[in-house]
Amino acid sequence: MSPLINRRDLSFLLYELLDVEALCARSRYAMHDRDSFEAVIDAAHRLAVEQFLPHAAKADAQEPTFDGQTVTMIPEVKAALAAYVDGGFLSASFDAELGGLQLPYTIASAVNGLFVGANCGTAAYPFLTTAAANLLRVHGSPEQKIRYLQPMLAGRYFGTMCLSEPQAGSSLADVLTRATPEADGRYRISGNKMWISGGEHELAENIIHLVLARIDGAPAGTKGISLFIVPKYRLDADGNPGPRNGVRLAGLNHKMGYRGTTNCALNFGDVAGEPCYGELVGRANEGLAGMFHMMNEARIGVGLGATMLGYAGYRYSLDYAKTRLQGRLAANRDPSSKPVAIIEHSDVRRMLLAQKAYVEGGLALGLCCASLVDEQATADSSEAHTEAGLLLDILTPVAKAWPSEWCLEANKLAIQVLGGYGYTRDYPVERLYRDNRLNPIHEGTNGIQALDLLGRKALMNNGAALKLLLSRIAATAQAAGEFTALAEHAQALAAAVARIAGTTRRLAAVAQRGETELFLANASSYLDLVGHTVIAWLWLRQACVAQLAMASASTADAAFYTGKLQTCRWFFRHELPKTSAQAALLDSLDDTVLKMDLAGF
Repeated sequence: MSPLINRRDLSFLLYELLDVEALCARSRYAMHDRDSFEAVIDAAHRLAVEQFLPHAAKADAQEPTFDGQTVTMIPEVKAALAAYVDGGFLSASFDAELGGLQLPYTIASAVNGLFVGANCGTAAYPFLTTAAANLLRVHGSPEQKIRYLQPMLAGRYFGTMCLSEPQAGSSLADVLTRATPEADGRYRISGNKMWISGGEHELAENIIHLVLARIDGAPAGTKGISLFIVPKYRLDADGNPGPRNGVRLAGLNHKMGYRGTTNCALNFGDVAGEPCYGELVGRANEGLAGMFHMMNEARIGVGLGATMLGYAGYRYSLDYAKTRLQGRLAANRDPSSKPVAIIEHSDVRRMLLAQKAYVEGGLALGLCCASLVDEQATADSSEAHTEAGLLLDILTPVAKAWPSEWCLEANKLAIQVLGGYGYTRDYPVERLYRDNRLNPIHEGTNGIQALDLLGRKALMNNGAALKLLLSRIAATAQAAGEFTALAEHAQALAAAVARIAGTTRRLAAVAQRGETELFLANASSYLDLVGHTVIAWLWLRQACVAQLAMASASTADAAFYTGKLQTCRWFFRHELPKTSAQAALLDSLDDTVLKMDLAGF
């Protein structure tokens, strides 16, 4: 039994639900087939289990230290990352001409998820590097791609994203870091950044910071933000790391999870005699658009990572429940009889079924979004390209926020299944919970995702993205209605679509009246409403596939498909009904939050 994932579930999602094999008919992926996909997944799973998982607890207990000059961490981290780079995983989704495997983003995302589930602290370094490299691939100049992108894909340089500042947090309009033009075209960077994951280490030859800053004289707010490459070591004329640049570690932040990842406060241009130089990426004052290319990829990745941490907890608690003997069934009053495995107890089954619904639903969501990235990149029509982009727009805040709430709930339930043992460091489930607790904050808090979904994505272009999503969900409900066993769920999903449409119209009317604060006051409930409906949609899609497959399934596969159908039933009976209360709250335009007197807190 894999400690990370049910491989049968992964195959089901990739090949039966999303039909990733069909991408091989497109020129970009013509060199691949299912066998090559499976070979990469097998290699990644083996590496994750053999070199990432074994030091996860050690990296958590012995987090990196800083002596004022150098960051030190356990040696297993560097060894695992070297094996990761050697395996070609860092550049897996990049073009072959850049040294990549040119894998579909869907397969690359599945692979990355295995490493996060095994050891998120170590996996964070290549995760950030890949996202930074993707940004440079799209927005970097030809010279920047040679000097920075290629060494990053080779694993010689690692990357970061530097947005937040101590005084500003998530409010990027208040960024104060300055960029002063130099005569040679470079910029002198000065300022401070906070919460920078992977901001300092000795794991690579160089660290490439992608930094938001204001050029002297730039407009106020987000319209005056530019994006810069700021390397730890400046490059010499031959493109090799040279003298130290003026970016220095002020100190390490010590978080409750992801403790193997250095989390840094960085000072730029703060050391006398050591100026900090940066290169402009793209055009001046348009840096936020470039950075959001990295952030949107990271948001999908955070959601998928949250799913995999929840999945790992589910797998461990499932194995524990099958082997832990304790108590007897309620109908058995004979104290001399043998105890049963705790999976026999109904409340343990409830907790396991909830975990399964959350993590397998979350994985379907993450891979669905990844498949939309592939569709957008390779679609054979402008209409398909546009629709993929619209669906990505509306689903990205959901893909980040829903798994980081509900797969965290799965981690909580995993602890509960283990009982008292779950709270000890003798077992991994408490660490997985601590690691996953960071994801509701990573890459924009879930509150920010809610504001983005309701305040921007649901209404933009006259609601085009939401209308498209709801039409896709409604089509699934209609198709599922053809199966007698799924008719109940089909009706429930159709009703949920109608609730979202009606609620959104009523909220839009409030926004049009200019009552913005009232419009956004319960945005988190709107995110929950849409999120649960999207997961119900993906569960019903899985159920349709399982229902069709049951007729010719082998005994083993029949059990798997039955499990899918039962989990779909659980989600529709226990979770989707929550959307009725959420819609009612939103429809009431409840202003309790706004009317709360500050002194009352």
